Amino acid sequence: MKPITLRTLRDMKARGEAISCLTCYDASFSAAMARAGVEVLLIGDSLGMVLQGHNSTLPVTVADMAYHTTAVARGNQQSLIMADLPFMSYATIEDTLANAAALMRAGAHMVKLEGGSWLSDSVRLMTQGGIPCCVHLGLTPQSVNVFGGYRVQGRDEASSTKLLEDARNVVAAGAAMILLECVPTDLAKRVQETVDVPVIGIGAGPHCDGQVLVVHDMLGIHSGKPARFVKNFLSCGDGSIEGAFRSYIEQVKSGEYPAPEHAFAE
Repeated sequence: MKPITLRTLRDMKARGEAISCLTCYDASFSAAMARAGVEVLLIGDSLGMVLQGHNSTLPVTVADMAYHTTAVARGNQQSLIMADLPFMSYATIEDTLANAAALMRAGAHMVKLEGGSWLSDSVRLMTQGGIPCCVHLGLTPQSVNVFGGYRVQGRDEASSTKLLEDARNVVAAGAAMILLECVPTDLAKRVQETVDVPVIGIGAGPHCDGQVLVVHDMLGIHSGKPARFVKNFLSCGDGSIEGAFRSYIEQVKSGEYPAPEHAFAE
């Protein structure tokens, strides 16, 4: 297979082919996901919870992210690698550029950061400097203490209008992708129709250009009650981990996942 690039993802959006994305943290899973055909590997700061045992993503450092990005890059074959900028690593433009450059040197093809219109200057400068970026909107886990918990975002007119405006503004500044987490299906559809870059969803319904899940969640490895949008794909395939990855890709591309029970209404 040819390497997956931003042009590949834009072409997929244009022709209506869904994009598959999973979190990945090491070389072995990276190779397995690439063999299965996952287009985008996300080194998520979710590693703070699923690998390090923290109760949020806040303790994760740039050094942690660079370490795992390097590991994923070593195992990768053709997938596009996206790495999270962790909590407070992009509080200033200077920090943003330095830390994004560190993740790109570690092997990322794109960085992801959480926020809204206030990121526009940073997005513009990163793009000018050759660092593609994805802006994470909706439920942004690094702001869990501001939100007062992990809650669906954009359910009222004011917040949905702001989210749509944020999406427009960061794309105008140069964002190459949008990630929507835990927003109502209708709002996600409006964002997808408004911006000309790929929109990846997690708990954002079926109208996004692609879907992402935390790999531990989609393999059924989680403590407590899983989030509404989580589905166990290990039980859908041949019982192997690579089979779970293939089932995930097939169901994302066919539209079988996410089903209505995985989405949120207004």
